Amino acid sequence: MIPKYRKQFNQEFSQEKYEKLKDRLAQKGGIEPAFRISESPLFLTHEFKNKLLDASNSIIDQIKELPTETLYKAVPENCRVPNDTLQPHFFTIDFGICRSENGAIEPQLIELQAFPSLYAFQKTFEETFCEVYPFLSEIRNKMPDDEFKNHLKKLIVGDENPENVILLEIFPEKQKTAIDFALTEKLLGIKTVCLTKVKKEGRKLFYENDGQLFEIKRIYNRVIFDELDRIPDVKAGFDFREDIDVKWITHPNWFFKISKFLLPMLKHDFVPKSYFLNEFPEHENLENFVLKPLFSFAGSGVNLNPTKEITETIIDKENYILQRKVTYEPIFEDINGEFSKAEIRLLYVWHEDQERPILLENLGRMTKAAMVNVDFNKKDAIWIGSSNAFFGEE
Repeated sequence: MIPKYRKQFNQEFSQEKYEKLKDRLAQKGGIEPAFRISESPLFLTHEFKNKLLDASNSIIDQIKELPTETLYKAVPENCRVPNDTLQPHFFTIDFGICRSENGAIEPQLIELQAFPSLYAFQKTFEETFCEVYPFLSEIRNKMPDDEFKNHLKKLIVGDENPENVILLEIFPEKQKTAIDFALTEKLLGIKTVCLTKVKKEGRKLFYENDGQLFEIKRIYNRVIFDELDRIPDVKAGFDFREDIDVKWITHPNWFFKISKFLLPMLKHDFVPKSYFLNEFPEHENLENFVLKPLFSFAGSGVNLNPTKEITETIIDKENYILQRKVTYEPIFEDINGEFSKAEIRLLYVWHEDQERPILLENLGRMTKAAMVNVDFNKKDAIWIGSSNAFFGEE
């Protein structure tokens, strides 16, 4: 979308630089990324960024107006965790990069979550892009590194000693996002702990490090609670539903409350019309909608071409939505003259003492397939995978 930057990047690109980009990320994290790294960043205009912010601010305003009991209805009874909070600590929002009927490039809301994404990794990713392609520094995120770190430290560590704060995950070494865990440890001085390694004594939790037990006072939670039942033979050190003496960052209930559950309630030019499956009106055409389960991760369970035969077999229709289809516009040209489509995720933090969340970073995802998922691309495709957006003038 910004021809001068796209042209310069494509002229400077080489396979050697791509390998250098990946090698430096692996060096900084101590492990290689387990997901595909796109060769290219996204170049987007400030005009497009303003559209993103306008939609996001409107969505935040609408969420703040919703009654607490409306949000709480989204939490399944068997997943409700005590000691809920007034607001989430994280807020992420995904937009597809689309073309409107009048030809303008515009964002269209795809999904939103109150669940932490790759905050530490994306900051490192942006810095590494700038190291390999120095001209990118003139359009990089203006937030200084110290300010970024202080926001995450205030949110996750708070006033506690880092040794009493953990990043909690289930089998973290097996997760695709393990490099983000490693970078978070380096950034904040906290440990990543598997759920099976946590020890419970009374209402208190502990973890072991170098033969010494440390009390856990704050949990940077990366466990998706409702997925635990799908992992066989997990022997967790405690039950999320227990009343324990710990501070959740962010509280597990918010995974459900800020989710696709909200899409039918939101209104904006950049928010596609959505319905709960059990409330889908007869005047709408099913062919114009995408079927999505309310609570799924990484696009699992999404059906791009639902039929009446498919929807009628679904028993728990209240746990699915139909979202009007949007068309991702292939505008990101690669070195072969082919074009990729993309999504952008805005990464916010929401401090407890502030009325609104603060935008820290972004995460881009590029594809040449129908869905923004690398697994659906041809094996030799380029300009696909995890990316980062840079904003500048045309």
